[in-house]
Amino acid sequence: MSLFNNLAGILGKLSLKQFPHDPLTMFGAGLIVLVPIVIIAILTVTKRWRWLYREWLTTQDPKRIGIMYIIVAIAMGLRGLSDVLLIRTQQAISVGSSQGILSASHFQQIVSAHGTIMIFFVAMGLMFGIINLIVPLQIGARDVAFPFLNATSFWLFFSGMVLINLSLVIGDFSAAGWLAYPPLSELKYSPTVGVDYWIWSLEIAGVGSLLAGINFLVTILKMRVKGMSLMKMPMFCWSVLGSMFLVAFAFPILTVALTLLAFDRDLGTHFFTSGGGGNMMMYVNLIWAWGHPEVYILVLPAFGVFSEVVSAFSRKKLFGYTSMVWAIWAIVFLSFIVWLHHFFTMGAGSNVNAFFGIMTMIIAVPTGVKLFNWLFTMYRGKLDLKTPLLWFIAFAVVFTIGGMAGVLMAVPPIDFQLHNSLFLVAHFHMMIVGGVVFGYFAGITYWFPKFFGFKLNERLGRYAFWCWLIGFLLAFIPLYILGFMGATRRLNHYSASLGWQPLFVVAGIGAVVIAVGVGFQFLQLIFSILQRHQNTSGDDPWDARSLEWSLPTPVPFYNYARLPAVTERDAFWIAKRTHQIDTREYEPIELPRNTPLSMIIGVSILIFAFAIVWHIWWLAAVGLLAAVVIIIRSMDENTTYTISANEVMKLDKLYREGEV
Repeated sequence: MSLFNNLAGILGKLSLKQFPHDPLTMFGAGLIVLVPIVIIAILTVTKRWRWLYREWLTTQDPKRIGIMYIIVAIAMGLRGLSDVLLIRTQQAISVGSSQGILSASHFQQIVSAHGTIMIFFVAMGLMFGIINLIVPLQIGARDVAFPFLNATSFWLFFSGMVLINLSLVIGDFSAAGWLAYPPLSELKYSPTVGVDYWIWSLEIAGVGSLLAGINFLVTILKMRVKGMSLMKMPMFCWSVLGSMFLVAFAFPILTVALTLLAFDRDLGTHFFTSGGGGNMMMYVNLIWAWGHPEVYILVLPAFGVFSEVVSAFSRKKLFGYTSMVWAIWAIVFLSFIVWLHHFFTMGAGSNVNAFFGIMTMIIAVPTGVKLFNWLFTMYRGKLDLKTPLLWFIAFAVVFTIGGMAGVLMAVPPIDFQLHNSLFLVAHFHMMIVGGVVFGYFAGITYWFPKFFGFKLNERLGRYAFWCWLIGFLLAFIPLYILGFMGATRRLNHYSASLGWQPLFVVAGIGAVVIAVGVGFQFLQLIFSILQRHQNTSGDDPWDARSLEWSLPTPVPFYNYARLPAVTERDAFWIAKRTHQIDTREYEPIELPRNTPLSMIIGVSILIFAFAIVWHIWWLAAVGLLAAVVIIIRSMDENTTYTISANEVMKLDKLYREGEV
């Protein structure tokens, strides 16, 4: 018994009781464990461990890092989709005497996990994936400003993802909502480790996002090719610059809020506990001072994708370039002064509510400017209705509906009625899914051949598109109606006399149709791999107009054999049509070496965070010390190697002839 007690002390709060016992949770935990086991088995049988380690796990190439971001985001998207299907099934059948398939606590955990995963590990993953792939190519750079920091950012993101999934296997997850408002997230009302998992997975991923944001700010401001002034940049780079500016200023707020909440739970402080002299509304202010800029952190790069897609598939220059730039920075500024509309009901007073209501309405103006500029770009253009442009058209419809709902809720008296209702849920999803996810789908489809050498199958892409659009409207239009009828968020059971069940059933059918669309997307990828003979040449929108398309397909690991020269906007598009010949000399290229140190830092921080969650203090010290030692070690690392000019010339010839 003494030995057992000593062991329990060594392992903190961790014990066998923390493993799941109910069948549904055990099934989910089994899947989480099974996936890495299957991957490990495949790598072992195919003897690909050395390849995986040398080519991917230790890479500092932003293209490979971007692809890894997208792979993780897709995997987490499947987790988020499974959560949606459980939520909608519960709401469709848990009426009257039926209690559905989930307990109240389990339902709240799933709702909290769904929101957290979709924002932090799907939308952010897709965003940073596309940014890593495209920004260096569009500004004529061979790499990002800080390659090691870029790899470390990814591994912190990955570690946060692993930690949040460990909550399925050991312990539980937060039931306090995806933003974990106090007092529900305080230790008194959430005594298990669920909120701790939430805090530390977001803390880790948030620091990774902050580092990535600073990295891309410096990359865009300092690494543009000679001749590319700011007003000659592609619009996607402008949108990323605005987004990364928001990351640099908003994510420190999130870090502070999460740290203070962790102090309340682990150190007995009372920053947010009213009974201890704290103020829980301070947390709400902090979380939304980050949270509303976060919406535009996600949507601005998607806007940049649409600018590229609409221009290419309309075969016209982007309409209103200067006004688009000003609209981006108007959105950046206004996004920091609208956070209070998330809690109009707090009792701040009519003057405060009026100011934030007006600012919320005004922020719709620059967004409208961008939408009309895209429509004017399409006007009298030679439209090619391929899937990237279809995703834009779907966005224009869905985002407009969601935007009108947002302007409606910007009126404080109306918000008093709609606050905390499913109307708000529908609005939020139409902005994030319609604006962000549709945008990144368009970007991945459009730029896919640049990195893999073949297009995605168009027919299956259209099937996926229509399933997504129809399913999305079926899933969320009923929620607007339910919100008007009084249905609240996070509702796991309701009375049959309210008459809500038919609308919840329709919403559930919509979620299933979206799942079918996801299935078509996987079929599209598989079929496209099997039909790789398709190319990107010819008179085709994919034979594109912007700077990154001056490169061979797929893009070489060194990006540019000869850095491009820029004298005006759309430089490559103009050069291609005037048949200008590149006569510049080849020069030596300096590139970052592969290193495992970023991965080791991520693993060390994961160990540290897991130990903090379970109060295993010795292990937390080991993890933190290991991370610090590796960071110091990285400062002395030989970080680069050089390719001679003759070798560059030979490689360039091989790439352009399709030999590599």
